[in-house]
Amino acid sequence: MIPIAKPVIGEEEIEAVKRVIKSGMLAQGREVENFEKEFASYIGVRNAVAVANGTAALDLALKALGIGEGDEVITTPFTFIATANAILYQRAKPVFADIDPLTFNLDPDAVVESITPKTKAIIVVHLYGQPCDMDAFLQIAEDHNLFLIEDCAQAHGAEFRGIKCGKFGDVGVFSFYPTKNMTTGEGGMVVTERDDICEKIRRLRNHGQSSKYVHEELGYNLRMTDIAAAIGRVQLKKLDSLNEKRIKNAKKMIDGIKNLKSIVPPFVDSRVKHVFNQFVIKAEKRDYIAERLFEMGIETAVHYPKPIHHQPLYRRLGYPEDICPNAVEASKKVLSLPVHPALSESDVEHVIRALREIA
Repeated sequence: MIPIAKPVIGEEEIEAVKRVIKSGMLAQGREVENFEKEFASYIGVRNAVAVANGTAALDLALKALGIGEGDEVITTPFTFIATANAILYQRAKPVFADIDPLTFNLDPDAVVESITPKTKAIIVVHLYGQPCDMDAFLQIAEDHNLFLIEDCAQAHGAEFRGIKCGKFGDVGVFSFYPTKNMTTGEGGMVVTERDDICEKIRRLRNHGQSSKYVHEELGYNLRMTDIAAAIGRVQLKKLDSLNEKRIKNAKKMIDGIKNLKSIVPPFVDSRVKHVFNQFVIKAEKRDYIAERLFEMGIETAVHYPKPIHHQPLYRRLGYPEDICPNAVEASKKVLSLPVHPALSESDVEHVIRALREIA
């Protein structure tokens, strides 16, 4: 079976973990500090703060920006639920704007229509590894005096006009879950040019501590371990080559299926470097294709089968079903195919042949 995702872990990561274990320093320490510096340098920002997971990164970023009760934050309904839930954690209100049906990313025009006097921020999600239209969103944030947060959980190394995702907004947040373009097992990172936000998040991740046993505010235990950071440091060095394999696999698949009438291959904006965390097609007979592919030894997934405003939690909160029609339509047709760097050339060719046979 060709898996839909597979982390690429080698002897270098294993040796890095051994080194940390032998050192006796397992919790947050020098490895985390070095990982933060290296990741900030890679993105091209002043600051990076490592945390326990991507959801923690979103939560602490919003807290550091002062988002609170009564505030509204505009985001997409077509992503993993953590993005919207992090807004709820602040007792703020997620406001869902519709997506561009080509890229599946937030539609800037829909965001402008959603702005109210209560709007404090926009969270853009660089979905599947394709950057949002950052020219448009930077202008919207400036025109309306809004914070701009980049959810880069699927966009490690992705670029818009040659600039890496995470560098555009007030903050950028990353996840290092095993299915991401690089992993630490579990983990997250917040990046920012602003020193004040950085220091706030550093305190919040460690019980509000400004120095040892001096607690300035109510904080949390959301630290990254040195074991995770050691894996992340090795993975970061491999990230560009891993992404190039994803891009190569994606280009080959797009070329192989672009003439199939029943399948729409991924659209790639000419201004971006799409790093293909997921390779997502659209198909009217999505479920049939998924079943046939499974029979032929190819695992697939649906990202995402239900927009967030259709989730039971958000229905109970009073969100109507009849908003964001593009997101609703996409949820009925999208299908993710294997694109990860562990695929062999024969794996990619098998996926293409299978799709041609089915479609």
